[in-house]
Amino acid sequence: MLKYNQEFKKQCVEKSFSGKGKKSQKELATNLGIGLSTLNRWINLAKANKLEKTGNIMSIEKSPQDWSKSERLDAILHCHAMNESQVSTYCRENGLYPHHINEWKLEILSVKDVSPSNARKEEKKLKQEVKRLQKELNRKDRALSETAALLVLSKKCQAIWEAKEVD
Repeated sequence: MLKYNQEFKKQCVEKSFSGKGKKSQKELATNLGIGLSTLNRWINLAKANKLEKTGNIMSIEKSPQDWSKSERLDAILHCHAMNESQVSTYCRENGLYPHHINEWKLEILSVKDVSPSNARKEEKKLKQEVKRLQKELNRKDRALSETAALLVLSKKCQAIWEAKEVD
């Protein structure tokens, strides 16, 4: 999505108000390289004296993925004692949906208690699993090598015996 600076927006609105050449808004939008709906939105904002304020509003909003963990926690705590309609209102004001709050809550609740002793136990368990899998891989590799050698020997034996039968 293209972002236009405030000066460009003002110039577009002024051109549409001045009506030089009596061009339609569609022709004006095409000449300026913007969409008709964009031009109409800017005109409506200018009529309501809100055109200059839109740049700041757009820069403040951010997507739910951009919220830091502390901001997420603050939102969860803020919405904790609210009913559904109050949560919906809060979410609308902050550019969220109620399911974002619920997901963040579940995410925080699902975080395991990781203490140093638990981490060491988990690491030890993982090392044992790696060692077991490595032994199994080595065993299977040896079995495969043995099978390949037997296959080569059997082909050589067949080739020798068939050569004797031909004589």
